[in-house]
Amino acid sequence: MKNVFLLALCIFTMKAFSQVSSSDLPFSDLPPVNEYGKCYAKCKIPDEYETFDVQVLVKGETKKLVKVPAKYDVQTERILVKEASSTFRTIPATYKTESEQILVEPEKKVVKTVPAKYKTESRRILVSEAHGEWVKKKKAPNCLSQNPEDCYIVCYEEIPAKYRTETTTVEVEPARTIEETIPARYKTVSKRVVDQPARTEEVPIPAVYQTVSKRVMVEPESVREVVTPAVYKIVKERRLVKTGGFTVWTEILCEGKTTNSKISAVQKALKAKGYSVGVIDGKMGLKTQTALKQFQTENGLPTGNLNIQTLQALGIDAE
Repeated sequence: MKNVFLLALCIFTMKAFSQVSSSDLPFSDLPPVNEYGKCYAKCKIPDEYETFDVQVLVKGETKKLVKVPAKYDVQTERILVKEASSTFRTIPATYKTESEQILVEPEKKVVKTVPAKYKTESRRILVSEAHGEWVKKKKAPNCLSQNPEDCYIVCYEEIPAKYRTETTTVEVEPARTIEETIPARYKTVSKRVVDQPARTEEVPIPAVYQTVSKRVMVEPESVREVVTPAVYKIVKERRLVKTGGFTVWTEILCEGKTTNSKISAVQKALKAKGYSVGVIDGKMGLKTQTALKQFQTENGLPTGNLNIQTLQALGIDAE
């Protein structure tokens, strides 16, 4: 059986960047287009093998005689052990709580100081101009591999201008005093009173019965032959059908555009074309990876990542 699984998805978000130089990549070429917002990938495609099964005898068929025990039936009879009677029980009194409020502290007035209010004024000063650079991603969600060395992602990105901020503090409202009223405080005093007095009631006790059982043989002991079938095991053999390697630079969806909604759109498009992606949850899980690889392979598309050609084939806007 052909291996339809690529390596597991690299789903962790890239957090570190570095400017690309010839020593950063094991390739002599860079992506073909220097344009802001463009990202490219070279991904390692594993070797493909074919697997077939060979059945091998482990243990031959055997026969043995097994004793079959006699079968019995149980007959039961119900007898009176103790006649019905009655007893009396006391139901205790129940209580309820009555409460009232009493004044603890009367209303009073206090004077408070409201502190002055200030605002911060700031201005931005240019430190360095904006410029463009090729930036290598250490790991990106478009690469279908757990090994970070299997995919090389680079994007031509604008490095924004840098500014520093100078701030000053200005008073906008002076300090002042206000009078505040503290309301009176009350407390609740509770006491228990009888709601229903204690009483007695008669409780019936049902009769007690006992079940007596006895065993009766319905089928005598016998002997039967048991055949144990032969046991086989499957031995798998693999052969190489296609040698893997790194792909050419392929334009992919940049990390900032690889959102949950975009992956959900991919899942819906694959499902509409008859591929099994599991739950449509916006995550590039194993079922979604397998369906994407199968679709790419069957349609002659670049594999190993979520590339622009694949999105166009699925009818999904790359923006």
